[in-house]
Amino acid sequence: MRPSQNPEDINEFNRFYNQPIEYQESYFLPSVNNPNNNQSFYADVSALKLAQHCYVESSAGNSSELVSDSPPIVNFNPMMHQGSDSCRSDMHHSPDDTFQSSGNSSCYTSDVTDLKHKLRELETAMLGPDSESLESYNTIPVTAANQVSSESDKLVGMIEMMPSGDLKEVLIACAKAIAENNLITAEWLMSELRTVVSVCGSPIQRLGAYMLEGLVARLASSGSSIYKALRCKEPTSVELFSYMHLLYEICPYFKFGYLSANGAIVDAMKDENSIHIIDFQIAQGSQWITLIHALAARPGGPPRIRITGIDDSTSAYARGGGIEIVGRRLSSIAASCNVPFEFHPVSASCPDIEIEHLKVRPGEPLAVNFALVLHHMPDESVGTQNHRDRLLRMVKSLSPKIVTLVEQESNTNTAQFFPRFLETLNYYLSVFESIDVALPRDHKERINVEQHCLAREIVNILACEGAERVERHELLERWRSRFALAGFKPYPLSSSVNATIKTLLENYYQSYTLNERNGALYLGWMNRDLVASCAWK
Repeated sequence: MRPSQNPEDINEFNRFYNQPIEYQESYFLPSVNNPNNNQSFYADVSALKLAQHCYVESSAGNSSELVSDSPPIVNFNPMMHQGSDSCRSDMHHSPDDTFQSSGNSSCYTSDVTDLKHKLRELETAMLGPDSESLESYNTIPVTAANQVSSESDKLVGMIEMMPSGDLKEVLIACAKAIAENNLITAEWLMSELRTVVSVCGSPIQRLGAYMLEGLVARLASSGSSIYKALRCKEPTSVELFSYMHLLYEICPYFKFGYLSANGAIVDAMKDENSIHIIDFQIAQGSQWITLIHALAARPGGPPRIRITGIDDSTSAYARGGGIEIVGRRLSSIAASCNVPFEFHPVSASCPDIEIEHLKVRPGEPLAVNFALVLHHMPDESVGTQNHRDRLLRMVKSLSPKIVTLVEQESNTNTAQFFPRFLETLNYYLSVFESIDVALPRDHKERINVEQHCLAREIVNILACEGAERVERHELLERWRSRFALAGFKPYPLSSSVNATIKTLLENYYQSYTLNERNGALYLGWMNRDLVASCAWK
């Protein structure tokens, strides 16, 4: 997920985004009864047209080459965009909203008779077809009866939670049942959760829809295929570009990351006449536009800038073309600022990068940028090829003046499923709450932003394992250990960077927080750190 920051596109985007929402064909989340038949997962219920039951497919669009300042598509990736006023604090919703279903009360299992009937079905499944009904427990062995009664009581309690605002607790109970291989309870809870999650409800309802997607995929052992397809048509590059651009505009995460990294590079290179920047995920090249402008205004004239941009097929798709698009855009901007500029493209994924790809010249001051990319690298917990640490050692061998790191402040790399579920739930709930205050809940493009820029991450974290799980975040303290083992020392961010980001956050909702600890900056929502930025030498 990478953002766009072209201010000249805003009016056109606003015109497009303000179109009335049109819900397309809706369908339930898949049943887990037949995990071997993926085709049977997606029962068509188009006659129901209920928003709380649906995942809205993206609208069709025509692909074209994108040459405007744009977003990269790799999870959480930032860039500075000065003067943005699209996210001021006159927002639409409070993040403190309690759970409210966007559907009618018939979504809830409020009929006691129906609930008892479901419990009898559950008890029959647990005890066998010859067991007695709910009214005949005195004929069941005491141990089994107590087990069923306890399980029944817990399920009744869980379902009673949902109308009163405890959807989060029911999601947790469902994940715990899966972790404990209690499949009967898990599937029963899933069937109830399907009726109350909603892609256009409160933050927990919307997140719950995608968390439930991940749980179903995990239980069906189809995480990889669902992660790739996400039960919806892949958006065109133009559509995906617009979704990432909108996410970039409504939340400061990307601008924070790009701004802090650029500030560290400018500070480290203030006395240099030439700079070589290696960006391990160039995507749209958006981060370097403001850097070029900043260096063009440097007293004494700008340095010569050379950028090595590493690309992959995902970024190329979102961009709508090859990496040459990035080179042309940045060269044009540099020429307009009278900045000597050279672009070196590397079309390869990060795990495949070797020193010879980077074309480092002796004596050339080097800056290396890792903006929301290292968490995609497999480490020692995945296999024998620890690319995460290998890349750091390789970069250290180049003797860079500065290395910048921007990463999500989340712990999902080596965590087992259930604690990983809890971490993902709490982390993304903060993200969804921050989106909630920026856009109306029935905003169609908000639905597309969450579906195409966030849901894929969530499903991958919950449903995939091994090499197929590519969303492997670590807390900054763990990154510190990795950088230290590779031979790096911290490069504290300057106070001017902190002050500039505080000014940036004035354009956003007041619940965003900025903290400085041990030379690093943390951007958060309320009491939760979401993105961390630091530098090394």
